[in-house]
Amino acid sequence: QAQLVESGGGLVQPGGSLGLSCSASGFTLEYYAIGWFRQAPGKEREVVSCISSSGGTTYYADSVKGRFTISRDNAKNTAYLQMNSLKPEDTAVYYCAADFLRGAQAMAVMSTHKYWGQGTQVTVSS
Repeated sequence: QAQLVESGGGLVQPGGSLGLSCSASGFTLEYYAIGWFRQAPGKEREVVSCISSSGGTTYYADSVKGRFTISRDNAKNTAYLQMNSLKPEDTAVYYCAADFLRGAQAMAVMSTHKYWGQGTQVTVSS
């Protein structure tokens, strides 16, 4: 059955880097826009970054702009989030989501998506 699975989370020091992967199975990711979201303890889920199905359009939250990079490899049915210059406030559970034929902007503003991953924990601490 269709699944979306995140991986790559862990513990990293402030200023460090971490790369997350979002692997799809049971469906073809190339037809879906992808979004990365995060939720910190006691806080509401927020959008981090999104990318259109073709990879031609991206969206970044102001808080991560210049530090994070979203990408995708449709041949591998996988999306990525490269996180650099990490800060303690980046600590959260990170989720990926996919929605059929939705662009980056739509992924950023909508909360209901077709597929969600289980999340991966990112902790930034010294």
